[in-house]
Amino acid sequence: MLLALIFRNAFRHRLRTLLTMVGLAVAILAYGLLSTVISAWYAGADGASGARLITRNSISLVFPLPITYREKIRQIDGVRAITLANWFGGVYKEPKNFFPQFAIEPESYLNIYSEFRLTDEERREFLRDRKGCIVGAKLARTYGFKVGDTITLQGRVFPGNWDFVIRGIYTGRDAKTDVSQMLFHWDYLNETLKKRWPGRANEVGVYVVDIGDSARAAEISRAIDIQFKNSNAETLTETDRAFQLGFVSRTESIVVAIRLVSYVVIFIILAVMANTMAMTVRERTAEYATLKALGFSPLFVILLIYGESLAIAAIGGGVGIAATFPVAALFAKTLGKFFPVFDVSSTTVGLQMLWALLVGLISAFFPARRAARVKIVDGLRSIG
Repeated sequence: MLLALIFRNAFRHRLRTLLTMVGLAVAILAYGLLSTVISAWYAGADGASGARLITRNSISLVFPLPITYREKIRQIDGVRAITLANWFGGVYKEPKNFFPQFAIEPESYLNIYSEFRLTDEERREFLRDRKGCIVGAKLARTYGFKVGDTITLQGRVFPGNWDFVIRGIYTGRDAKTDVSQMLFHWDYLNETLKKRWPGRANEVGVYVVDIGDSARAAEISRAIDIQFKNSNAETLTETDRAFQLGFVSRTESIVVAIRLVSYVVIFIILAVMANTMAMTVRERTAEYATLKALGFSPLFVILLIYGESLAIAAIGGGVGIAATFPVAALFAKTLGKFFPVFDVSSTTVGLQMLWALLVGLISAFFPARRAARVKIVDGLRSIG
């Protein structure tokens, strides 16, 4: 009987209830989308391994390191494996088609970044072909790349037209793996530089160091940097996560602003919902007094009001949560190149549910208390 009465009361004023539900759905959707944007911002850092170190030039990423550093780093105690990567910075066909491209040492890079998954045949073909490259599954979907295609990039950091043959399309070990990159042979880049610009050859953007034991990260980082102290190219070594967070920190104010907006949205819908419940209680004061006169306890009245508020919050919140997934998919399709990983996480869905529940509970608190305390005589005199 209580549930039937709750839903009947909830939809007694249909337009007001529907508008409240729509407002709540939009608020929960907005919160979920903004939370997903924040998660996407930190996706690189969240997916980083604590057992990987990044060694770069201490001045800036713009300045390279000599290739001779590779063997010196390899000999440091605690270093299990080492690879290298160079940012390429080319565009595909036209300037708007920009995506991350790295020149790498293929075998060692794929061993260290084991989250990049290729078939055995794709891996073999990639290692064999000096002009071969691999692209992430998301990148392949965006541009329609297929294995065997030849693509040409217009170099910006390294001018000229560069031809590559796609030898594989890699997938990720999990949802946090970045599958929007292109990887190709560093040797191909270096040999071409030797012919065109010898002064830029034999240089590396960053070294990626696999240490196996993340507990020794600080110790090994210091050992690497001490090795090259007072050299022409001093180094800065940090964990992969710290390296990724370094990029995020440059836009930290934007992240904070987005987070504040998400909370403001929830606060606004809380105020709207509270007003709806307050109006409902004022209109039905005489009804609640009648229930008390018939022998129903104040607790029954409280449960009736809380039930109505939670029913509205559950339906509106449920619609908002359900809408988050297609809207996020559309967002990822439209702005995917800015967010390599853009998935609605279970944590985000859980927080959406929690906020919908809290809005329902808080909105009903004062109206329920007022209805429970109203005297029968005063309530029956009420005209709404």
